[in-house]
Amino acid sequence: MSVPINTGIKHLNNQKHIILKQLIIYRLNNFSVSVVMPQPIPPNYMAYDRTIVVFSPDGRLLQVEYARQMVKNGSTSAGIRLKDAVVLAGLKISAPLAVKESFKKIYEIDDHVAAAFSGSVSDARDLVEMARIKAQINRITYGEPISVSTVTQYISDRKHLVTQYAGVRPYGVGMLIGGFDANGPRLYETDPSGTMIEWLAQVIGRGAEKSKKMLTSGYKENMDIAGGIKLLTNVLKAGEKTVSPESIEVVIIKKDGITKLSGAEIKKYTAQ
Repeated sequence: MSVPINTGIKHLNNQKHIILKQLIIYRLNNFSVSVVMPQPIPPNYMAYDRTIVVFSPDGRLLQVEYARQMVKNGSTSAGIRLKDAVVLAGLKISAPLAVKESFKKIYEIDDHVAAAFSGSVSDARDLVEMARIKAQINRITYGEPISVSTVTQYISDRKHLVTQYAGVRPYGVGMLIGGFDANGPRLYETDPSGTMIEWLAQVIGRGAEKSKKMLTSGYKENMDIAGGIKLLTNVLKAGEKTVSPESIEVVIIKKDGITKLSGAEIKKYTAQ
């Protein structure tokens, strides 16, 4: 049984492309349904975000910008460099009935280096595993711990590498890498483009915009560790809607190693 079909097509001509809009009317037993075909995105918009290796006319790598947005969507992480230590803090997001200990916001890279992240958990885990191997190779080769700047540069180089080849995507994760080496305490940030910046204090993630003013005004050059922890917990509370002591993860990196605070210890700072 054949169904009569009337098709109307309107052509819009441009020098570079033709957008077709098809209106198809199905009539069957005095009942009609109108179906409008979706308009394709103009090529001057869609061509530059299909691959990582092409710059847009205004000099942007759109895939990298999308990856930066993923970092902004991630839960907040913060770090501060003190006179004799680095403190990293982050807000863990867990699900009901999940084992809370399986959610990590801060990873140890070596005995003297750790990283807090915002963005893709799987991307962070992959980069941390590569950084751990790099740190162990450095110990075996040179007989000394890897410097914080070297391990940060290694992670940044890996991030930058995937922005130069088609068929891959940028890492959707930002990281705050803190540690203690021969040069003392150091704190770095690396973003999806592979940019590497050293900071006295920094916050990343979805709460960064709200809490950065508090971090800037609250930072003091000669702060002690307790003051640094207190400031970071306040920064997390300022940037996030719901924060509990159980959802905060804090590590202290000093010359003698890395210490992770317990829930009871964190509760003392959040209660103040």
